[in-house]
Amino acid sequence: MKLARLFAAILVLSAVSANAQSFPGVSELDSTINQAIREDKIPGAVLLIGHDGKVVYRKAYGERSQAPTHEPMTVDTVFDIASLTKIVATTSAMMSLYDEGRFAPDDLVTKYLPEFQGGRSPITIRDLMTHYSGFRGDLDLDPVWSGYDTGIHRALIDKPTGPPKTKFVYSDINFILLGEIIHRLSGLPENEYVRKILFTPLGMTDTGYLPNAGVRARIAPTEQQKDGEILRGVVHDPTARFMGGVAGHAGVFSTADDLAKFCQMILDGGKGIFKPSTVQLFTTPASPPGMADVRGLGWDVDSRYSGNRGNLFPAGTTFGHTGFTGTSFWIDPASKTYVILLANSVHPHARTAITPLRRAVATIVAKSVGYGTRAGLDVLVGDHFREFQGKKVGLITNQTGVDREGRRNVDLMKQAGVEVVALFSPEHGFAGVEDRPGIANATDPATGLRIWSLYGTTTRPTPEMLKGIDTLVFDMQDIGVRFYTYESTMLYAMQEAAKAGIRFYVLDRPNPLTGNHVEGPMLDPDQLSFIGAFPLPLRHGLTIGELARLENGELKLGADLHIVEMTGWKRAQWFDATGQPWVNPSPNIRNLNEAILYPGLALLESSANYSVGRGTDTPFEQIGADWINGPELAKYLTSRGIPGIKFRPAEFTPTSSNLSGKRLQGVGLELTDRESFSATRLGIELAGALGKLYPGKIDWTVNRKLIGSSGVVKALSAGQDASQPANTGVTEFLAIRSKYLIYQ
Repeated sequence: MKLARLFAAILVLSAVSANAQSFPGVSELDSTINQAIREDKIPGAVLLIGHDGKVVYRKAYGERSQAPTHEPMTVDTVFDIASLTKIVATTSAMMSLYDEGRFAPDDLVTKYLPEFQGGRSPITIRDLMTHYSGFRGDLDLDPVWSGYDTGIHRALIDKPTGPPKTKFVYSDINFILLGEIIHRLSGLPENEYVRKILFTPLGMTDTGYLPNAGVRARIAPTEQQKDGEILRGVVHDPTARFMGGVAGHAGVFSTADDLAKFCQMILDGGKGIFKPSTVQLFTTPASPPGMADVRGLGWDVDSRYSGNRGNLFPAGTTFGHTGFTGTSFWIDPASKTYVILLANSVHPHARTAITPLRRAVATIVAKSVGYGTRAGLDVLVGDHFREFQGKKVGLITNQTGVDREGRRNVDLMKQAGVEVVALFSPEHGFAGVEDRPGIANATDPATGLRIWSLYGTTTRPTPEMLKGIDTLVFDMQDIGVRFYTYESTMLYAMQEAAKAGIRFYVLDRPNPLTGNHVEGPMLDPDQLSFIGAFPLPLRHGLTIGELARLENGELKLGADLHIVEMTGWKRAQWFDATGQPWVNPSPNIRNLNEAILYPGLALLESSANYSVGRGTDTPFEQIGADWINGPELAKYLTSRGIPGIKFRPAEFTPTSSNLSGKRLQGVGLELTDRESFSATRLGIELAGALGKLYPGKIDWTVNRKLIGSSGVVKALSAGQDASQPANTGVTEFLAIRSKYLIYQ
């Protein structure tokens, strides 16, 4: 028997290896999960991905057990799947009973449980299955009680906290009641009924309630109890445990392989288990219209618990569920894909929810099966750079010029046979790590190509630099802010290409701050410079390709301009919804939050006596000076009620840039709602606060080119509200902008 299991394990490991070689995104998945293990987010996990009717990836990570002994995770580990029970067992049982015509979703619960709420209640089965019943989250566990019948009785008489159909509250009570409805309609306890109609027909041999001693060695243990016992083979959920291990909301144990059979059956429209129409009914939105949390009948569709959908699987047409112990799956019928991530994150102690890990894994998988944004570079890679064949290319780029797999544009071009003649780098250099002026020309070690610096003795390509080039290509990640100098580099290069009669290509990339958020101040035309080469608002909401179209058109450059358009990008998307890899666009923009805060905080950073956090671990997430009282400033800014942002007192010591080496007080900023957040509002409010609390400390005119608007500078200098002049000209800009938009 042991020898047979050894051979089986070898076969499984061989399958894992083969799948790993063929599935894209493997290295990113491995890195993401292993990082979570290193950070003690989980002790271990099993990941299984199904696509187009096959299991395409299956792998075990980390440890199954950490106490009392260490055991490696294996792909056949049996997990307490916690609230996945609500789908795999209870919802499945309800689907089977629906197929038999035993109930309708809008039937009153009292039709099947006559004693429910004393026989009078407007709550329907739909309300229970969508969590819009009005019940609280769980039954009371103190004082201790026991027995299935006791649990059902308590659920039957528990008083809702509000009327049904008005508020989403994820509630175990709902599914405890559904478990009893299954019991009464089928004549069998739920564990026996679901084994009969689902587990046995599908061959889910490792799935069920109350696992037997024979599989105990493969069960992932969960939490250590107060008496020192570590639960293993005993349900983690205390209510289900009080009820004897069989309940509608928790209690099932399963493996990734068994859950793959279940998910594939759902993708196959029921596969002889359920009618296709029933699968469709239960997995589509069924919650009250207009509610933010969208649920199917049992299934999660688009709610606050849908983090395991990731950023790319579509909302509303995909579905899944999570379990408290660290288990989850998500299913996408359109791409015929499912993602199963099983972890025992509560072993040997409870940890914070692993929502970020689930989201990251699902996003990687969705990207690997074709979802997400394909930047201009990705589009050309898919076409083998046909557009550039036979051309002599000069490439303006930096460290952000990579495809979705993180591969450099110049390497991809050369591999495709494109003749790249020279490279050009912007501010911060070709590698994006320089934070100083006067960057010299260099050579790319990997290709031997000359790198001409456009942030050294010149900010424009010279005739010498353009010698032998007939096509100039711009491929860099911008951040959609007026004074981000990559935009100026593009405009200057396009102007020189137009003069030289050279074709100019822009490989488009997403605006990280979305294409919808546009806000002033506008840059006055008499203030053009390298930190603002075209009259734009602070946030312009354009992609770099759209900006090139606008500048070429409005300035009448006559450039032979070609935009290699993205696919899959929508104007409302933030960068983290694109599936594109985040590469720091410059040394002090290290994440999306910093990019969002940057335009508001950078308005004043020309002041040498003021720090925006450069030279710290969190640039543009804090500001300070040696003349600021941090608690005072934080209190004042908080009183202003600025949407989407929180303030706290902060102290820090920059190691470079303004006020280097000095201990500063100021405020730290926490972005709470990026949709309602306005960089302009933050910048104007912060400037107003500094002027009011510390008059004379900021020279507004020094920041003239960053602020952009003489009206705003004048208002700030006079101690007046600058919000009105900050909006001047934005409406007119939007009308001009509309002519050059590419994406919806």
